[in-house]
Amino acid sequence: MEDKMLRTVRLIADYQFCRGAGKALFPETCEFILSSTGRIRQIVDDGVRIATLKSDTGLLTLSIEGAIRLHRAFKYPAFRVCVSSNVSEFIAAGKSVFSKHVVDVWNEIRPGDEVIVVNEEDELLSTGRAVLSAIEMLEFMRGVAVETRQGILKVKSKS
Repeated sequence: MEDKMLRTVRLIADYQFCRGAGKALFPETCEFILSSTGRIRQIVDDGVRIATLKSDTGLLTLSIEGAIRLHRAFKYPAFRVCVSSNVSEFIAAGKSVFSKHVVDVWNEIRPGDEVIVVNEEDELLSTGRAVLSAIEMLEFMRGVAVETRQGILKVKSKS
């Protein structure tokens, strides 16, 4: 049963992100938290949540741990929204990313995609959901580009 669940979440990650993302995110040691109906809700490793499987879309939302694993596994600019280094602290604290602060973005990002937010030195700041497409993030000077789910500083302060 665990093998089937692991294969399932790896396939979803490969579909949602790209080939190889499933293995990068979910090692053999993963455990699964199930809903009351027996469906996969969360994927954890060593007690730390990596991702949540959303029941309405069937796609994954990343925790900071999941973002760290994707960041390590894939080179810049994959899955990344790069912001100006002078706003790094705010984004790392969990604040939303505004278009005017975006300096570079992976050209394959679409609205609704799970993304990782980095600064100009490619240091991980947060994870979130893209509100705009890659082109819009670079062109617009107003509005939210990424709704942050979790900033890296908020996670560190809890530990």
